[in-house]
Amino acid sequence: MKEIKRDLQKILEGKIGSGKVLILIGPRQVGKTTLLRKILSENFENNSVQYWNCDEVEVRKILSEESSARFKPLIGNSKFIVIDEAQRIQNIGLKLKILHDNFPEVQIAVTGSSALDLSNTINEPLTGRKFEYNLFPFSTNELVSNSNMLDEMKRLENRLVYGFYPDVANNPGGEKEILSNIVSSYLYKDVFEFQDIRKPAVIEKLVQALSLQVGSEVSFNELGNLLGIDTLTVQKYVDLLEKAYVVFHLHSYSRNVRNELKKSIKIYFYDNGVRNAVISNFSPCDLRSDIGMIWENFLISERVKNNAFHNRKAKYYFWRTTQRQEIDFIEEIDGKFSAYEFKCNPKKANVKCPLTFSNNYPEIPFSAVTKDNYMEFVTG
Repeated sequence: MKEIKRDLQKILEGKIGSGKVLILIGPRQVGKTTLLRKILSENFENNSVQYWNCDEVEVRKILSEESSARFKPLIGNSKFIVIDEAQRIQNIGLKLKILHDNFPEVQIAVTGSSALDLSNTINEPLTGRKFEYNLFPFSTNELVSNSNMLDEMKRLENRLVYGFYPDVANNPGGEKEILSNIVSSYLYKDVFEFQDIRKPAVIEKLVQALSLQVGSEVSFNELGNLLGIDTLTVQKYVDLLEKAYVVFHLHSYSRNVRNELKKSIKIYFYDNGVRNAVISNFSPCDLRSDIGMIWENFLISERVKNNAFHNRKAKYYFWRTTQRQEIDFIEEIDGKFSAYEFKCNPKKANVKCPLTFSNNYPEIPFSAVTKDNYMEFVTG
């Protein structure tokens, strides 16, 4: 199995010794602990590093304390402490504040498989004391960097269908079994573990419904009618799924131009393989009726991952009018906007920018992304 170097490695290494807690959060099974172990093996002696796994009862018992005196003998002469699955510790932010303030010579790194409790309890106590990063499944850019662009382009259909989870990418031929296990064992674990979900089956049906609406505007009211729950509950569940890194949303872009949609959202999956596993559809691309959906989800999720891995703070939108003029994706970085239309078929590369958009936003460049030029978009 070839080791894939993660784009975040250099960024994280640059923060060692910064005097701040390093926080790495993201879905389960994407290699957070593996990444930290690699960084530490290349930068520290083994006897100066400790790993505290919060899935272990004894570790949770130790971290239930709020006393620096209790922590001191545990830390000893360690220079680096890794706290895995930190969201399992109640008031973890306060415990990390105590460790940070009382042991400034020790670098602390924290992983969490979900932002559900982690983000809600960590931000206020660690204000000004942390750097926080997201790790997702592999990105196209990472795989290109570890092989070459031509090889990765040959694997495009495989990526569209099976996605980028590390186990999936490293075990060709076993993709279906691995993805089925991820969906059945890990995908909803954090949602069910940290929230009182009275009807877990509803969450699964909601994810299935969202998977069939990729690239389309989502109506919480319609989803509620479909699932037999109220609109507020749908909104709550979608929010939980976002915090668990199953899906993410785009808002509609609007500057008060007449007929623009102003409050709509679209939902996308962080990984194509998970999306396809949820609906049990691993058919090849040329046999799929949803090829437009998976192409759009692939491009947007790859752009989101690549920006995150290079610490680029971006905002994302789509654009549509009541007359159904639309643009698939608008990206804003440092106040600069770019607009994109996604067409899997290269023959449709000459798609024109809607006049309403170009007339009202002449400063925003517009381009189409197809199989012929997608690599620049997902690795740029």
